[in-house]
Amino acid sequence: MQRRNRRSGVEDRWHKTVTHPDGSTEKVPSARNGKGMRWLARYVDERGNEHSKSFARKPDAQQWLDAQTAAVVTGNHVAPRNAQMTVQQWCDTWIQGYAVNRDSTVRQARTHIKHITAEFGDVPLSAVRPSHVKTWVASLKDFEPSYAYALHSRLSQILGDAVHDGVLARNPCSRRTAPPMGKQKPYVATTAQVWALHDAMPDHLRVAVLLGAFVGLRVAEVAALRVSDVDFIRGIVHPVQQWPDKPLKTDGSAQPVPIPQDLSLLLSASVQRYPSEMMVTGGVAGEPAPPWVIERAVRRARADLLAGADKMVSTVDREKVQLPEGFSFHDLRHYLASLLIASGADIKTVQARMRHGSARTTLDTYGHLWPDADESTRSAIGAVIAERMDSKATADQLRTSAPE
Repeated sequence: MQRRNRRSGVEDRWHKTVTHPDGSTEKVPSARNGKGMRWLARYVDERGNEHSKSFARKPDAQQWLDAQTAAVVTGNHVAPRNAQMTVQQWCDTWIQGYAVNRDSTVRQARTHIKHITAEFGDVPLSAVRPSHVKTWVASLKDFEPSYAYALHSRLSQILGDAVHDGVLARNPCSRRTAPPMGKQKPYVATTAQVWALHDAMPDHLRVAVLLGAFVGLRVAEVAALRVSDVDFIRGIVHPVQQWPDKPLKTDGSAQPVPIPQDLSLLLSASVQRYPSEMMVTGGVAGEPAPPWVIERAVRRARADLLAGADKMVSTVDREKVQLPEGFSFHDLRHYLASLLIASGADIKTVQARMRHGSARTTLDTYGHLWPDADESTRSAIGAVIAERMDSKATADQLRTSAPE
């Protein structure tokens, strides 16, 4: 491959230098004399691509050339043709490469991009400043703190990839522009609420509640779970895929989940009543139950519980079964986590049962559910101090009781 001449400079396009037979040179008008802009600044970037721009005045050409060559030297160079690329244009390119991820992950990214392009869509990438990002973040105050943080993280991710691709010199997003992370505490249903929801579901879908609340499966995993994925004798559930045949969310999601014998019996009884290759069916015909069918049934059951609760005279009984407006199937996983934590399970155990990719995810989501350790720390420190005081008192007693 032939390498380009690395030289750069400002050329006079209205004149050319000719060499005479005697070796002398002379500047003479070129064929372009008097046509267009006179001065052409050109340089070759670090990738061997040539860039040029015309100017009417030589000082302007030299100033532009100095700025571009300095950017090449410092590693902040962006090709002039890319400098005018807008945020919307780059997002359109970026999301195409991001499509290798799971469908749900891509859908979430598209939702984030809608918020980003609503603010920055027509703005050139190179024109986005940290102050602009901070102003945008401040305008997100009506969102949950955790969602505003997620939007900023997405913008930082997209612009960071623009830097990596060479279409942006530096990422304007940083910790200085980021909002507080915020922590979204999940709603944790009570055991009474879970069983009330179970009883309010159609009989053929009650097994879905069992799989969500006591196995911790996600709704797409429940819908795709086959009877062959459950070892009823040994009491083990093997998540294999998500609906309809998509890979699991993380590598850790494939971890087998042990279940007690009583739960195995309940799952087996459901299979006997509704024979099918799938654990959760749409009814007696044995057809599969997609995630949206299960979610719709949960919403209807929640509404039925709310209507039934209004007829209860006792406020205590009413609160036992009512579920909040936004309650979804995924909240059953939160119930399982709280059940394990209340039983004394440590972080690693809960992580394994929830099949999280890391213990940090478990701690960030459920850390507030672990019991307060104030009393245990008081006891630990108090024991050390008490031991010191007892030994000192014993020593003092020995000194005062010693014979003179």
